[in-house]
Amino acid sequence: MKIAFTQAYYLPVIDGPGQVIHEIATRYAKEGHDVHVFCSDSDKYRTIEKKEEVIEGVKVHRCKNWFTIANFATFWPSVLPKLMNGDFDIIHSHVSGHSYVLFSAIAARIKKVPHIHTTHCCWTSGYRSFGGRIAVWLVYHTFLPWMFKWTDRIIAITPWEINEIQKHGGKKERIRVIPNGMNEIFFKRINKNNFRKEHGIPARAKIALFFGRLNPTKGVDKLALAETEILKKRNDIHFVFVGPDEGMLETAKDIAGKNKNFHFIGPIRDRKKVAEMYQAADVYCLPSYREGLPLTLFEAMASGLPIVASPVNGIPYEMKDNENGIFVQYGDISGLVKAIAKTIDDKKFASKVKKNNIKRAKQYDWTLIANRVMGVYKEALAAKAKR
Repeated sequence: MKIAFTQAYYLPVIDGPGQVIHEIATRYAKEGHDVHVFCSDSDKYRTIEKKEEVIEGVKVHRCKNWFTIANFATFWPSVLPKLMNGDFDIIHSHVSGHSYVLFSAIAARIKKVPHIHTTHCCWTSGYRSFGGRIAVWLVYHTFLPWMFKWTDRIIAITPWEINEIQKHGGKKERIRVIPNGMNEIFFKRINKNNFRKEHGIPARAKIALFFGRLNPTKGVDKLALAETEILKKRNDIHFVFVGPDEGMLETAKDIAGKNKNFHFIGPIRDRKKVAEMYQAADVYCLPSYREGLPLTLFEAMASGLPIVASPVNGIPYEMKDNENGIFVQYGDISGLVKAIAKTIDDKKFASKVKKNNIKRAKQYDWTLIANRVMGVYKEALAAKAKR
């Protein structure tokens, strides 16, 4: 099968939807499918010079980004003729509302092949600029219904999205719910874990971990404020922030001051190093304003970590309060303080959660998820053949 994925960003850019495509696309390539990824040539800040390359068997085509609107919406129309010339069996676009999704839908319609679209839970508008909110409103009330009309199957990553998809023109009978997944490496215990030594964290210290983009939507500042409150009363917990800066690094550093219990590490791309990071930690913190269904949620589960998270969007569908961790409403500083302390100090609670999370994580193995997506492709192809 010849498969085309379209998404604004792909490796080496750190991006959630791009990582989802990477996990699925590489598995399909190993199975012998001809897999292509079309993306912009932007890394969110600069232009990537290499336009064509093969990454782990996947053919990557970077299209010239003409401009970016409101810091998130890229525009690279050359993807349309490239898709038209590709003779693909499936065109699978990702993240609703973007111009390349419409181009993908148009190409699929003209070529008479199935267009599959994964939404990635894009429906909340907070922390966008005024221009961004206007752009989102216009797209959702103009182009988005057409995108959904020209889509054979819509993949929602969480049941929370179903009503939103229908509200914007998606037909319920075309919606399939398939969550994100996580790599099997996170189930494997690492015998010699050097994470603490590499980053100057005492062997007996407890670690509260944040892993993700340091973006305003992630609640990084709220977490840092809670952690400074914790350190007023105790000194045995170290707070580790791992991920690329997207506007909140200096804010978090200002809150932390010169306290040596804070560690700002930057992005970690090596998957083994990421597994070491999780396994060195004692609790994973996800205090976001909004989330789709973050890969880190399942990675933390597979690593046996208790999770402290905001119960937003798709998260409550996959995580249960006091079963997989503790829910804290976004911005509740005292709630974060209490939840982090409980997961670290209550050993019986932490042990119970660890067992629950490792068991639950097994259903999110990427191979299982990729097989379910392939099932959607075959379903759409079969439906096309009957017309």
